[in-house]
Amino acid sequence: MIVHLDNIWKKYGRFDALRGLSFSVPEGSVFALFGANGAGKTTTIKMLMNLIGPTTGHATVLGVNTRALSLKELAQIGYVSENQDMPGRMTVAGYIDYLRPFYPTWDRALEADLLGMLRLPPDRRIKDLSHGMRLKMALACALPFRPKLLVLDEPLSGLDALVRDEFMEGLMLEAGKMTVLISSHELAEIEEITTHVAFLDRGALLFQEEKADLKARVRAVQVTLESEACVPAMAPQQWLDIRAKGNVLSFMDIQYSEGNLAARLAAVVGVVRHVEARPVALRSVYTTLARAVRDEGVQK
Repeated sequence: MIVHLDNIWKKYGRFDALRGLSFSVPEGSVFALFGANGAGKTTTIKMLMNLIGPTTGHATVLGVNTRALSLKELAQIGYVSENQDMPGRMTVAGYIDYLRPFYPTWDRALEADLLGMLRLPPDRRIKDLSHGMRLKMALACALPFRPKLLVLDEPLSGLDALVRDEFMEGLMLEAGKMTVLISSHELAEIEEITTHVAFLDRGALLFQEEKADLKARVRAVQVTLESEACVPAMAPQQWLDIRAKGNVLSFMDIQYSEGNLAARLAAVVGVVRHVEARPVALRSVYTTLARAVRDEGVQK
């Protein structure tokens, strides 16, 4: 695994920012670390980059303990953060000229492609760039040396739609050639390129899973009954967010299976006239599961 965390806790006084966090990022994946603001995403990223240390637990990046990352490993990691510091007095071209000699694998052709695609003005000083332009600048600095791991911490926060599209174009240009770990609270923007997801809630892991498997097992189900619908008293635990209106019962099934579906439904809700099951956006999966775990202790 490119990244591995084992029972990571991070405490600030009495506050637990991370609570027993464990997950692994497979090589070649685009791994989305998703959660609401304050869920622990940035703390996790900073810990992986050795900007802060864990209180307890063990984590590795590129097979090396995060507390022992050397220049050798850091030269294989690209890092983009919404609050990334860069030398404001340098120009775009000047800063890239400065960085280039530090990376033997720097690709000048890819650099030119990125600068053109991201529309970065080479003669402008970094301090005069907008927030969106600075994020695009950070990406243009993180990709040309073709890192084995690209870490993106809330890269889309505060960007307008056009800048988001340009940022994602630059990312997708190279996404299949490296492992990407991206933290975000805006999963809709990155769902298309994501291969794996991990959902955080209040510093703890709700679950991690391949996106294809998750999308296959979770469905929004709408059941039309012969008679008035009501929320069943003994509904299966895998049914979440159950609602009844008229003769229609709706819920999210987190262990969906088509086998004998009508018969299984009838055993719980009575005579079924029609069933419709639709895929669910990952953001809706997260919000529904987080609410259920918080309110009812549901198993994922």
